[in-house]
Amino acid sequence: MQQLDFWTMAFVFMLATFIGFDVIRSVSRLLHTPLMSLTNAISAIAVVGAVLIAGEQKTTFSTVLGTIAVAASVTNIVSGFMITDRMLRMFKKREPSK
Repeated sequence: MQQLDFWTMAFVFMLATFIGFDVIRSVSRLLHTPLMSLTNAISAIAVVGAVLIAGEQKTTFSTVLGTIAVAASVTNIVSGFMITDRMLRMFKKREPSK
């Protein structure tokens, strides 16, 4: 597999950032809850990749970096579910007070 140089990877990252920002900005407010659920699923894939990297134990740096990636991804998943739950509660009808 061909190694990409730093500038190519930086360009791809910046391009993905701007495209992602534009896509998220143009989504209607009604679709934000399903979009949050989708990003939680993508973060779950990131956890699997981070666990694989942390478990290889090729170098101490890769193990530490993989462990940090696992912690960050799990934090992202938990907070994403909390925000999604809060958004869904906003759509529930309130019971009339007596």
